[in-house]
Amino acid sequence: MDDLEKAIHLCYEPSAADSALRAQAMTFCDRLKADPSALIHLCLDRLQRSPLVLVQFWCLQALHDVILLRHASIPPADLSLLRPALLSLASDHPLPAASPHFLRNKLAQALAALIRLEYPASSLPDPFLCVLPCLPAADPAAIDMFARFLAALDEDLLSLDYPRSPEEAAAAAQVKDTMRQQCVPQIARHWFDVLSLYHSSDPSLAAFALDTMRRYITWIDIGLVANDAFVPLFFGLILAPGSTDQLRAASGSCILAIILKRMDHRQKMTLLSSLPLSKVFANPDLVQKVPALVTGYAAEALECYKKLGSADVDGYSPLNLLEEALPSVLYVMQESEEMESSNVVDFLSDYVITMKFPSEKHAMYLRQILEAIRVQILYDPIYRNNLDIPDKIGKDEEDQMADHRKELLTLFSSICRITPSVTQLFVRNLVITALSSSESSSVEDVEALLTLFYRLGETVREEAMKTGSGLLGELVQMLLSARFPCHNHRLVALIYLETVSRFMKFVQHNPQYISHVLAVFLDERGIRHPNLNVSRRASYLFMRTVKLLKARLVPYLDLILQGLHDIVAQFTNSDWTTKDLKFPGSEDGSQTFEAIGLLIGMEDVSPEKQSEFLTALLDSLYQKLKGLLSDAKEHGLEESSAKVSTIQQIIMALNALSKGLNERLVMSSCPSIGIMFKKTLSVILEILLSCPDIRAMRNKITSFFHRMVEILGASILPFLPALLKHLLVKSEPEDMVEFLVLANQLISKFSTSLESILEDIFPAIASRLIEILRKDAFSAAPGCITEEVRELQDLQRTLFTFLHVMANHNLSSVFIAPSCRGCLDVIIQLLLITACSHKDILLRKMCVQIFVKLIKDWCTNYNGGDVVPGFRSFIIENFSTNCCLYSVLDNSFNFHDANTFILFGEIVLAQKVMYEKLGRDFAIHFVSSGLQGVHCPHELAEQYYEKLQTNDVKDLKSFYHQLIENLRLQQNGSLVFR
Repeated sequence: MDDLEKAIHLCYEPSAADSALRAQAMTFCDRLKADPSALIHLCLDRLQRSPLVLVQFWCLQALHDVILLRHASIPPADLSLLRPALLSLASDHPLPAASPHFLRNKLAQALAALIRLEYPASSLPDPFLCVLPCLPAADPAAIDMFARFLAALDEDLLSLDYPRSPEEAAAAAQVKDTMRQQCVPQIARHWFDVLSLYHSSDPSLAAFALDTMRRYITWIDIGLVANDAFVPLFFGLILAPGSTDQLRAASGSCILAIILKRMDHRQKMTLLSSLPLSKVFANPDLVQKVPALVTGYAAEALECYKKLGSADVDGYSPLNLLEEALPSVLYVMQESEEMESSNVVDFLSDYVITMKFPSEKHAMYLRQILEAIRVQILYDPIYRNNLDIPDKIGKDEEDQMADHRKELLTLFSSICRITPSVTQLFVRNLVITALSSSESSSVEDVEALLTLFYRLGETVREEAMKTGSGLLGELVQMLLSARFPCHNHRLVALIYLETVSRFMKFVQHNPQYISHVLAVFLDERGIRHPNLNVSRRASYLFMRTVKLLKARLVPYLDLILQGLHDIVAQFTNSDWTTKDLKFPGSEDGSQTFEAIGLLIGMEDVSPEKQSEFLTALLDSLYQKLKGLLSDAKEHGLEESSAKVSTIQQIIMALNALSKGLNERLVMSSCPSIGIMFKKTLSVILEILLSCPDIRAMRNKITSFFHRMVEILGASILPFLPALLKHLLVKSEPEDMVEFLVLANQLISKFSTSLESILEDIFPAIASRLIEILRKDAFSAAPGCITEEVRELQDLQRTLFTFLHVMANHNLSSVFIAPSCRGCLDVIIQLLLITACSHKDILLRKMCVQIFVKLIKDWCTNYNGGDVVPGFRSFIIENFSTNCCLYSVLDNSFNFHDANTFILFGEIVLAQKVMYEKLGRDFAIHFVSSGLQGVHCPHELAEQYYEKLQTNDVKDLKSFYHQLIENLRLQQNGSLVFR
């Protein structure tokens, strides 16, 4: 090998040398590509002399690149040398017959690139006729090369299956027009000869030619292929007993390309009726070989039916052609492995929508479609155990099946809506079959049946759901009483419960079925199911059922409570650290307690019964917490221990239980319940104080206090000082957000009753927030919002909400209490900066509203006597000009944005309040130092002062808006005042 051959070898064989030597080789090869002319001469020479495949490939790749990327810089003389050389390599002086496919493909791509840029404008002779093999003399290698050349040109330029620029589309149209004039008939004859000569001796070559032909049928004259020569040949290749599957599929794709060509619908009918597809339909084995052809033919017949109706065309009806094809389409759906790629579901969806009022015959087809859907959505029994656990394999299979089912179930829903009687009867027969042959009903069959039953419920209209029209009443009764032998399997149990819940509206209007529903949820089909994933889901769905049925369940209250007694005990006795008891989302079983709370909390239940049951239940949970607290004091608690998990579960149960209760019930009707909640609250607070570092438990305790605020009312106040102080210890941004949300709830609930508590803890709140929200905490770089920054932004929004809630609940006195005075300056400056320049307009509006409230509270008259010394002058000299003038003048203040315009309204209102509270001191400073400081004409400043003195805020807002717009124009040098 010479240096070039060695370098090329090193470029393509990384393991042949170290990286440094390989880099030298690549540099050497790149240097050779610098001069297009020299590169063309080098490559053409090496293609003739070198027997090395890698060298030949490098040369062809280099020629392809220089044609595609540097064609304009190639000298005309070199182009004259390059054109015939490439054509010769593809025809009379070809690459060796044994050349690998990738080498022949690269030659085809290089030639296609040349044609794309030069044909038909240049002096390039007709390249297609130059490389067209002469049959029967041409050898298979030449035929293969010509097919690759046509395929490469299709992919590079002609095909509309790829995105094309307008320039590429125009070039493709020009090439097609010229080819139609010069060579397409000859190429079509070549295809016919290849198929005739090689379909038996070399089926792969014939199939390759057919694949190329398929690409070109879409735009060549249909008469060249839809004729007495080609059509019998195509069908002969499909129907011949000795044909290969590859040859059949390729022939079918060519026929499909003919069928899909655009034409008048009457002409399309003539074409469809002339094709002997009935011979294919008669042979199920052949139908499986050409599924796309079968579906495509049916789809075109359906399109003709849409346009022409049932009218005959040359003795053929579109409906007849469609009916002839339908059984084969359904067979493809049930049996073919290529069901999805052959667009069967798309066609059937179109068919179902088109046949809105099906005849009995088409109703039969719909039943067959329903059965085909059922077969297609069946799980493979091989995954049965994996799906029951479920392990990784089972979860992957479940995800894949969910994707596979989407279009199929959409089709099923369409049939449900169009012919509900057909689908209801179909589902009914499935249920009867599954229950009557219970021993042979598999997990997969029952799961598919229930999935269809569920989807049927999704499509039932509300009125029909209420009345149980058609077979619905019978179906629901069968569903509620059904007990399948495979009910223990997770998939079956879950979809069964979902389906029962789907038809709960029917039960709501037909209360005679309530006892059946309760049996479903309370026995081994629901909450007592051995699979914990199922029992937890049943708990959630049962809670939703209780919310829906409400008072209708009162007569069954004793039955329900008795049925849940052991479930409640089991919930608080489980080892929640085991892996099997970790559940996604909120489905942890606590919804059983929420359901109990909803039931017991209803007004229809007597106070005696409410008090008796809830007191006993709360006492049980209280005793367990007390025992766990005692143990924690003695032995301590670790975050990952079973005892911590149990404490958390009990708190969650209490939280869920309280959701169905209210303050009137707990504190007035049944005071014993309130007493038990307060006793429990004391223990929980003591647990928090004993275990301050267990964050997950602290979050659950915070959530529990949210609920206690609502149901215990003012009696919770004594617990708050210890709780709030402790929640501030070691609090991260996320913890502070939760703390402030709780504080906002407390302030909204108790208002000034919270004043002394807030005065005690506000300094700690302020100092902790100032520490966390340091100036460099936020990234200003676009696209750099990390999770940490997002948390800080959330905390910032919650902080201003907290200050806003305080100000608007008459708690501004807290800010100026002796213990809080040290934080006041920082808080006021933070409010001012945010009101003037924060990117979040809603936060700016909130801060302006806070200032308005503080002005009303602290500035009592015009002549001194302020509650806060220095606040009056701060408002006049800083807030009024910086926020109400300069920030609005800034071009970033966008009056076209709705939120910004609302902020502007608040700023105008603030000016009005400042005038009312600060009088002429404000007005004089704002006009003289503010407006005149930005060169506002004297007469406009006077008009502003006049507007300020009126009671018409709307008029002031309109004038001030115009004034700001004029000042902005003045700043830009284009203002003319009138």
